[in-house]
Amino acid sequence: MRGIVKQFPGARALDGVDLEVRAGEVHCLLGQNGAGKSTLIKVLAGAHQPDAGEIVVDGEPVTIADPVAGLRLGIATMYQELDVVDGLSVAENIYLGHELSSGGFTRRRAVAQHTRELMARLGHASIPAHREVGRLSAAGKQIVSMARALSHDARVIVMDEPSAVLDSEEVANLFRVVRDLTAQGVSVVYISHRLEEIRQIGDRITVLKDGRTVATGLPATTPTPDLIRLMTGRTVEYAIPRRTPVAPDAPVVLDVADLALRGEFEGVSFQVRAGEVVGLAGLVGSGRSEILETVFGARRATSGTVRVAERRVRPGSVADAVAAGIGLCPEERKSQGLLLDEPVYRNVTLSTFARTARGGMLDENAEREQARAQVAALEVRPADVTRTARTLSGGNQQKIVLARWLVHGCRVLLLDEPTRGVDVGARAEIYALVAELTAAGAAVVVVSSEIDEVLGLADRVLVVSEGRVVHTGPAADIDEHRVLDLVMEGSAA
Repeated sequence: MRGIVKQFPGARALDGVDLEVRAGEVHCLLGQNGAGKSTLIKVLAGAHQPDAGEIVVDGEPVTIADPVAGLRLGIATMYQELDVVDGLSVAENIYLGHELSSGGFTRRRAVAQHTRELMARLGHASIPAHREVGRLSAAGKQIVSMARALSHDARVIVMDEPSAVLDSEEVANLFRVVRDLTAQGVSVVYISHRLEEIRQIGDRITVLKDGRTVATGLPATTPTPDLIRLMTGRTVEYAIPRRTPVAPDAPVVLDVADLALRGEFEGVSFQVRAGEVVGLAGLVGSGRSEILETVFGARRATSGTVRVAERRVRPGSVADAVAAGIGLCPEERKSQGLLLDEPVYRNVTLSTFARTARGGMLDENAEREQARAQVAALEVRPADVTRTARTLSGGNQQKIVLARWLVHGCRVLLLDEPTRGVDVGARAEIYALVAELTAAGAAVVVVSSEIDEVLGLADRVLVVSEGRVVHTGPAADIDEHRVLDLVMEGSAA
C-alpha cells in the first residue's frame, strides 16, 4: 500500500500511509486509537475506496472495488467487532457468501466436513458444525471468524485485535495457528494494543500516528518505550499507578450476598468498601461478566441480594441499580453500551436526562456542555460531541461509556474488560481514572482477561471458575500462575 489517503467529512483519516507486507510474515500494525489502523485495513479489504495512493499485489497495481474483490485477491479480514450471524450455524457462518453448492443446492455434507476440518486445524474440533453461533462464547465466535477467513484460502489475513476476547490458553492456540499459517506462506497483518504479544508473534512493525506512517519495517524486538514514543509522540508511563491502601474500617458501599443466576453462577458473595477495587479473575466463560450484569440488573438474579450502602437494589431492574448509584461499562460496548447512531453527547448524558430536561424536553445545549467537559477530560479524539458514536475508534468509544458514568457520579463502577482494544495512552488514562475514582470514595469492580491487570488494579481478588468463586483474598497474596492453577483445579472439580 503506497501513499494511501482517505478523507471523511470533517476528518482526514489517512494522509499518505505506506504498508509493505511480505509473504509468510507477521506484520504488526500499531498506533493509538484514532491513528487510522481500522480505516487502513478497510481500504485493503475493499470496504473503503482510497482517495489517493495505490495498492500493489505481486508487483501489479490493483483496484479493490469491494470486499468480494478483496477476497478474490486472497485478502481476508477478521474485524475487532465480531462479524458473525448469531442465528446461523457454525458451518453456515463459515461459508456465508461462498456456499459450496451443486445445481443450485447447498452441499451440506461437504460443508459440514470442511467445517470440521477447519475447526480441527484451529484446535477446536469440539465445536460442532451444526451448533448455532449465538450459543457460543465470545472466544468461540472469534474462532468461527478465523475459520471463515481460512475457508477463502487467503494469502493475506488481517487480524484486528484477535486476542481481545481470548484467555491465555486461547491466545497460545491463536499463536500456534498464526505460526502454522505463516509457515505455509500466508501473510498475517496483526493489530494489537498488547505490546508484549508483538514480541511473541511479530516479525516486523509499522507504526501509524494521526493518519501517517511514522515508522515501518521495525523489528518486533524494538523496545516498548521506543514504540510508545512513536505512537504517542511522548513518553507514556502506562504502569498501574500506586494507590493508598483501603482502611479496614472504610464503609461498605456494595454488598453482594449469595447471588445466583440459574445456569450461569451460584453462591457469589463479596463486599466492596469505599475506595476499594475488587477484581474478578478467571477464564472467558467462567461467569465473570454474568455476575456484573446481574449486579447491574441487566439479568434477573435467581436468588441473593445486592445492596448499595444498605439500600437493596431490586433484582432485574437496571433503572433501580442506576438510581442506587451503580454504573456498568459492559464487555461488548458496541452492542451493550452505546447508541451507535446517536451523537456523542447523547451517549454521555444517557443516564442523566433528568438533569438536562426543561419542561419535560431535553435541553440539547445543556447536554452538549456536560459532554464537552468529559470529552476534554478524557481526551476523546476527535473532540466533537456532535459526531455519531459509530464513527469513533474502539478506544474512544470506551471513553464515551466511561464519561457517561462520570457525569452520573456513580458510587459503584463495574468495569468489564475496560482496556480491551485500547491503546497504551488511553490505558494509562483509564488506570489513572480508576485511581481518581477510588480516591474520591467510589467502589470499583473490574473484570479483565489480562490476569496481571486484575492483580495490579485490585485490592482484593475473587477467582471464578465455572460459575463458582474458588478463591477470595488480597491481590498481593496471589500471582498469575496461582490464579491459573485455581481455575484449572475448579474446572477439574
